[in-house]
Amino acid sequence: MNPWLTLIAAIVCEVIGTSNLKLSDGFTVLLPSAMVIVFYGTSFYLFSLALREIDVGVAYAVWSGLGTALIATLGVVFFREQMSPERAFWLSCIIAGVVGLHMTGSGH
Repeated sequence: MNPWLTLIAAIVCEVIGTSNLKLSDGFTVLLPSAMVIVFYGTSFYLFSLALREIDVGVAYAVWSGLGTALIATLGVVFFREQMSPERAFWLSCIIAGVVGLHMTGSGH
């Protein structure tokens, strides 16, 4: 499988795991708690596969940066968290940094 698609799948799993971490209420709600373990585990497994072909620094920057931007967006949409213009600016900086790393890094 394409290592970048594997990395994207790892990011999606991490975001699902983090969303369920919020819903688990400190691991007191069973289903979301179980989903945290499953999706974080799957995320790390997929991330490890992506690292076979993508430089670790670039892969981690993409994984953490896009994961942060996605979870912040989901926080606003589903958990009614506030998005100030300043937060939106800094999230766009994270995304720009990830894109810049991808465009200038060897990646393979």
